[in-house]
Amino acid sequence: MSAIASAGHSGLAASAFGAEQVDLRDITTGSLIFTEGLPSKRGYVDTTNAVVTKDGNWLCAFGTCQGQEGWSDQYVAACVSEDQGKSWSEPIAIEPPAGVKNSSNPVLLATPSGRIYAFYDYNIDGITHLPDGRKMPQLYLIGWYGFRYSDDGGRTWSKKRYRVPIRLTDVDRNNDWGGEQQMFWGIDHPVTYGGSVYVSITKIKHYHQKDMEGWFLKSDNILTELDPDKIRWQLLPDGDHGLRAAEHGSVQSEFNLVALDNGDLYCMYRTEMGYPCHAYSRDGGHSWSKPVPATYTPGGRRMKHNRACPRLWKTNNGKYLFWFNNQGAKDFWPRNPVWITGGIERDGFIHWSQPEILLHAPEIERGMSYPDLIQEDGSYWVTETQKTIARIHEIDPALLEGLWNQSQTKTVTQQDLVLSKDVDKQPVPKTTMPKLPNLSNGGGFSIDFWLKLDQTLAGQVILDSRNDEGKGIVILTSKNGTIRIDLNDGKNTGGWECDAGLIKTDRWHHIVIIVDGGPKIISFVVDGVLCDGRASRDFGWGRFNKDMVDVNGSGELRIAPSLKGRLKLLRVYDRYLRTSEAIGNFQAMTQVE
Repeated sequence: MSAIASAGHSGLAASAFGAEQVDLRDITTGSLIFTEGLPSKRGYVDTTNAVVTKDGNWLCAFGTCQGQEGWSDQYVAACVSEDQGKSWSEPIAIEPPAGVKNSSNPVLLATPSGRIYAFYDYNIDGITHLPDGRKMPQLYLIGWYGFRYSDDGGRTWSKKRYRVPIRLTDVDRNNDWGGEQQMFWGIDHPVTYGGSVYVSITKIKHYHQKDMEGWFLKSDNILTELDPDKIRWQLLPDGDHGLRAAEHGSVQSEFNLVALDNGDLYCMYRTEMGYPCHAYSRDGGHSWSKPVPATYTPGGRRMKHNRACPRLWKTNNGKYLFWFNNQGAKDFWPRNPVWITGGIERDGFIHWSQPEILLHAPEIERGMSYPDLIQEDGSYWVTETQKTIARIHEIDPALLEGLWNQSQTKTVTQQDLVLSKDVDKQPVPKTTMPKLPNLSNGGGFSIDFWLKLDQTLAGQVILDSRNDEGKGIVILTSKNGTIRIDLNDGKNTGGWECDAGLIKTDRWHHIVIIVDGGPKIISFVVDGVLCDGRASRDFGWGRFNKDMVDVNGSGELRIAPSLKGRLKLLRVYDRYLRTSEAIGNFQAMTQVE
């Protein structure tokens, strides 16, 4: 049994009762695939893409060089693992370095015969200058969409490089080269559906990454045709314009595709508007619905994602996963932590769960991106990079099952429940406050209660464990219809509040405050919905000081000392709750009197 499976909670493992827990969401606990330039952290490794080979090994491809992203020495390579990602071979060049003819963004296709194709951008003409004569140190995503193949699990690759023909369209004819060169790239796994393969690409109109749109290369014989020169390709959608809508800005790129069980296609992609877009095709990719901001449910709340790589996967059980950053900043950063949501197909649409933190990095500014998913025997792993290091991480299946089953979960979590009182039925002014874990080494806690306010006046103290010096925690009403928690360890302070306008008078609200010492994040789940900032802020979650240690205060918890309203069903956990657990607590009792 793996450490994750035996831990009893997502991302936490311990060798024995009472031993220090290891947060497996921390990227530093993953297995190294490859790095270029350690220990100096120079060099570039990015865009991981992985498959399970016919012989049962794992193959992970990536772009790499000793300089920076897009430099002339960049090339695509792969590593092989024979032990489920614990160790990896030295890198094997798929497209060897060739002066200024750089290559990038490999995606892998494993066919039933065992043959593996690697598709990638290849600057075959060694372009180093824009048409106006400007020399560019990072000129890539231009030239051929090339491919090579391997018949031995990725250990060697075809001597010949082949080209996927890409039909010229309006975006090409009006690009910086007037169509003499094409600019594009892909990050998504090729999708096998109905005997055909679809490869998603982003076409670029202006260098670098301006005015982009989505296209899909379809082959109806690549799974059976062994002669690469006889592989047929068709570019979709039909016509002269790809998948995009002008109102979503210049950046519409990194298109992800999955095939739905009902025979339709679904696409998700990034923008610079603070949200991803999605669209459906009901005719095999020939035409698409107009792209709109992605929502958790049809017509529901909009997802938030910055200009970072989004990844969409269909799992072997017929369900879906979406990797995103759950915040609405307009730039590439931050990418830490990474969140994941689970999707269920209903009536031809995907319904997404509230998200969970999947991975986080100790160095806040680093962040991780360009992941891929490996599935084997009911277990799951994700790859990721921070531009210099590529790693792989096993994911607790229970975390994912919690996402997929979230809407049906109606049980109160009992694990690590250290205080439970119905303070409305048996009012008490105070009670013993359980000792809370140390936040600096990854400990956390959660506070769960039902609240009914007579008025939303700010400053009403709901719960207070502070001592005379202010050390401890306090939960109180704040302005704009919010609930706030403040932390104090005697030296450091921090806090966060739920989204504005959520808390109303004369109705019961279920509130879960999650203080997670792994990523150093405070989040709120209010009435079964994870706060995401709504329209008033980019982030629904907030960070606290990484040096925050011990927020145990007086040893007593004062209950509703200045509350104008009612409080009931108070629960304290000495760990972070998953989002799914918090929602289960809400759904277990949605009728409160």
